Amino acid sequence: MSELSTKPYLIRAIYEWCTDSGLTPHLVVAVGKHTRVPMEFAKDGQIVLNVSQGATRNLLIGNDLIQFSARFNGASRDIEVPIDAVVSIYARENAQGLSFAVEEKVGVHGAEGETPLDSGASSPSPDDEPPTPRSKPQLKIVK
Repeated sequence: MSELSTKPYLIRAIYEWCTDSGLTPHLVVAVGKHTRVPMEFAKDGQIVLNVSQGATRNLLIGNDLIQFSARFNGASRDIEVPIDAVVSIYARENAQGLSFAVEEKVGVHGAEGETPLDSGASSPSPDDEPPTPRSKPQLKIVK
């Protein structure tokens, strides 16, 4: 019998601590071929996801996979993250949490031509940070 990983148990523990403390739990995920996330918000092969009770629906943190639904720009999206792809879990308000070593087999986006399962367009939920604007706004004087 193979030894059980402590990683999913630690993720659930930090999630519960955040929830009990009134803090907002966030996951940092290495994007790979087995992750189903909105790719337009991934940066440097990683994405930050708000997994608070108010931002997710039907959250399940299993021993192999984290699954939930979240709204991105008003549209519900199903998110799937393998436990092996979780880089860290932390509280947004004070940055306390845990970080994990990501194994080579996770398949970080860009390695050996791998692509994620979900690359459809969507926008972040209201709790996530908005994307930075592409250019400065300009003012005109109208007479």
